[in-house]
Amino acid sequence: MAKSEKTGAKVSSAASKVLKSKTASKAEKAVAASALTQTKSAKEVTGKAVASAASTILKSKTASKAAKSVAASALTQKVKATKTTKKK
Repeated sequence: MAKSEKTGAKVSSAASKVLKSKTASKAEKAVAASALTQTKSAKEVTGKAVASAASTILKSKTASKAAKSVAASALTQKVKATKTTKKK
């Protein structure tokens, strides 16, 4: 089940900066766009592809502070995988 979290004002501002940046990568812009779609609605969640990109951004030495902030926020809004148990 998804968490009921929304992107806050500080992260939204950072996401806007990333989207306007001429040096931001496609992955950084995708994560920023995802975070902005989660600003108004707690029902929106981060998908697998964007979560993977966000993880890569957090590990990057060249990503900006704004991009890392947005990536961290996007990951907190990711749907958690549930463990399935096998019956014997």
